[in-house]
Amino acid sequence: MDRRSFITKAAIGGVGAAAATTLAAPALAQALPKVTWRLTSSFPKSLDTIYGGAEVLSKYLSEATDGNFQIQVFSAGELVPGLQAADAVTAATVEACHTVGYYYWGKDPTWAVAAAVPFSLSARGINAWHYHGGGIGLYNEFLAQHNIVALPGGNTGVQMGGWFRKEINTVADLQGLKMRIGGFAGKIVEKLGVVPQQIAGGDIYPALEKGTIDASEWVGPYDDEKLGFFKVAPYYYYPGWWEGGPTVHFMFNKAAYDGLPPAYRSLLHTAAQAADANMLQLYDYKNPAAIKSLVAQGTQLRPFSPEILEACFNAANEVYAEMEASNPAFKKIWESIKAFRSENYTWAQIAEYNYDTFMMVKQNEGKL
Repeated sequence: MDRRSFITKAAIGGVGAAAATTLAAPALAQALPKVTWRLTSSFPKSLDTIYGGAEVLSKYLSEATDGNFQIQVFSAGELVPGLQAADAVTAATVEACHTVGYYYWGKDPTWAVAAAVPFSLSARGINAWHYHGGGIGLYNEFLAQHNIVALPGGNTGVQMGGWFRKEINTVADLQGLKMRIGGFAGKIVEKLGVVPQQIAGGDIYPALEKGTIDASEWVGPYDDEKLGFFKVAPYYYYPGWWEGGPTVHFMFNKAAYDGLPPAYRSLLHTAAQAADANMLQLYDYKNPAAIKSLVAQGTQLRPFSPEILEACFNAANEVYAEMEASNPAFKKIWESIKAFRSENYTWAQIAEYNYDTFMMVKQNEGKL
C-alpha cells in the first residue's frame, strides 16, 4: 500500500470512527438518565463518621455516572426528625434515608434484629451474615411491608458500654441506676433494675452534669470525646454488649428503587457496600488516638464485671424467648443469626483470637 492510499483510507476510517462516536453519544446518554434523590439522615453533621457515610454513597454514585445519579444528603432535622427517617421513606416523602433499624424497634422488634441487638454478632460476623448468609434478603423480606429496600451502609464496630458517674462493680449496683440507653437494650437492663431514659444526644451532657441521669451510652471514643462526657462522668465502661457490631442501613423507597435502571441499581449496591466498609475502617483508624486522648484527660477505663455480663446475657435470652414465641418475623431472622453466630465464634477463637491476643501481649510489653 502506498503512502497516499494509506492516508486516504486512514482518513476515511477516522471519519467513520468519529461518526460512530457521534452516533453512540445519544445511546450513552440514554443509558445514564438523570436521577435526583433526596436522602434524610438520622444523624447530625457533627458526627462526621456516621453522617459521612451517606456523603460517601452520594459521592461514589455521582462519580460513577458523570453526575447523572445524584443523591442530596440532608442531616437529621433538616427535612424530618432523625428518628422519623424510615417513616419518610415509607411515605415517599424522600427516596432514601441513612438510619439504624433499632430506632424503630417500638413498632416491631424485627426492625432492630438485623441492625444490632444484645449479644449478637461482631462487625465482621454481622457483615458475613448480611452479605453471604442471606441477611440482606431476610431483612428486606420483612421491610417490604413498609415499602422499603435496605442495604448495609456502615458499622461502628463494637461500641463502648457508656459513661458512669460512679463505679459499677456488681449487679446490685445497677438497681435504680438512671441510664440513657437505646430502646431495645433498655428493655434488657430494665430486668436488672436499671431505669432506662430516652434522651436526645444534645441533652445528655447537662443531664449527666446535673445528676438527672447516672450514666449514658453513646458510641465510642472518637464520637464520645466530642461531647465531653468525661468531664462529668469519668468512668468509661466496656464493652457495649448491646451493640457488638451495629449495622447502619441505607433504606430506599421500594418504588423509587424498583424504578431505577438495572445499571443504577447495581451501582447502588456497589456504592453502599463501599460506604459500609469505609465507615468501619474510619472508626478503626480514629478510635485509637481518641481513647488515648480521653485517658490523658482523666477518663477511667473499666470493664463490666463477668457477673454483670453474665446477668445481662441471661436477661437478653429471656427477652428473646418471649419475642420468638410471639413474633414470627423476629424469630425467622434471629434464628438465622443465631445459627451463624455459633459457627462464627467457633472459627473466630482459633486463628484470629490467638493472633490478636499474642500481638496485644507484645503491645503491652512495649515491643510494638
